[in-house]
Amino acid sequence: MSLLLDVIKEAEKKKTAVGHFNISDLAALKAIFSAAKSLSLPVIIGVSEGEADFIGRKQAVALIRGLREEYGWPIFLNSDHTHSFEKIKEAVEAGFDAVLFDGSKLPFEENVKATKQVVEYVRSVSAGRRSEILIEGEIGYIGGSSQILKEIPAGAAIRDEDLTTPEEAAQFVKETGVDLLSPAVGNIHGMFKNAPNPNLRIGNIEKIKKAAGVPLVLHGGSGIRDDDFRAAIAVGISVIHINTEIRLAWRQALEKSLKENPEEIAPYKILPAAVEAVGSVVEERLKLFNKLI
Repeated sequence: MSLLLDVIKEAEKKKTAVGHFNISDLAALKAIFSAAKSLSLPVIIGVSEGEADFIGRKQAVALIRGLREEYGWPIFLNSDHTHSFEKIKEAVEAGFDAVLFDGSKLPFEENVKATKQVVEYVRSVSAGRRSEILIEGEIGYIGGSSQILKEIPAGAAIRDEDLTTPEEAAQFVKETGVDLLSPAVGNIHGMFKNAPNPNLRIGNIEKIKKAAGVPLVLHGGSGIRDDDFRAAIAVGISVIHINTEIRLAWRQALEKSLKENPEEIAPYKILPAAVEAVGSVVEERLKLFNKLI
């Protein structure tokens, strides 16, 4: 069994959630790892297709493996929102611990077919490895990017009739064989500037968890109310993704640092403010997800 799956199963058992945070640079990675280590908690690092193209997939793997091996720490790398079979292959060949094939914009049957192809490929490649690669599937479109929102993303599943049903979840897991499932339960990618995101459908999550029989992943965690997080974890969410919140913290801290140090040109003297700001957000989220506050 994958060490990452062990970590997720342990969170499932304890009714806590593993924090998943995306990175685009070393400042964010430094902040996330330091926060997780200070709290003695496992953590998942995510890179989307765009983030992975910017950092480099093999380079991202080297960074995460380096931290895991040097500190003996449960830190893992996920290929977040990967939309094509070719990009899945790149992530698998680079050595990622997990991949998310995102076919959520496809019609249900096409999503099932494409996800099943990914599962079969990944299982064939990881067979015989000491640690298997986890495969996550997604049902229900919740928007496509982590940004500050002015309105609900076009096509996002927010109406009750558009959300993932327990029947769809059960069928999807049975036909694809995914290890993890990301449903649409009122969550959206991104966050609103001056208001919390729409409420999660906690009852839906509970029913989907029972029907799917695999750990559930909550995407679009930025902007969700703390009480919604607690309730969602209590009924079956085992991994939570946060990205927009840390991107915003990084941007605001960097702008402040540049304003306060207009003559400074050394990145390692400018970026610590961003590291501190991102770390503060991550620490608070990890505490919440693990019943430490």
